[in-house]
Amino acid sequence: MSRHDRVSEALKREIGNIIQFELKDPRLGFITITQVEITPDLRYAKVFFSVLGKEEEYKKTKEALDSALGFIRRLIAQRIRLRLVPEISFKEDRSAEYSIKIQEVLNEIKELTEAPLPPKEAGRKKRKVARREPKKSSRKPKKK
Repeated sequence: MSRHDRVSEALKREIGNIIQFELKDPRLGFITITQVEITPDLRYAKVFFSVLGKEEEYKKTKEALDSALGFIRRLIAQRIRLRLVPEISFKEDRSAEYSIKIQEVLNEIKELTEAPLPPKEAGRKKRKVARREPKKSSRKPKKK
């Protein structure tokens, strides 16, 4: 695991802990930090979050996170030993909602393909076709 990955995971863990245990903003919804992307020079970090709820929950949570940005950054500077604490920006991650929507569409398709036959065709019974064995010939083979 490279230093870049270790710093990214450490930021993800610490930001999650700070939001969960130390921020007391009522605008924060049920939030999950999904990913942290850091530039190669470790100066800038995009923190992706998802919120359980609708569009207004995302807006309120984004406002709360943006207003607590300085507080979060100061706590990160105290807890993680880095030469420079990255500039943080919060971005919405809607991949969970997107995957739920895809799953719903797949379930609908599955229901349509497994639907019972219409009543007209359901009443018909398939007839069994008896297969006959070929008859054995009573003729004698010709001699050459």
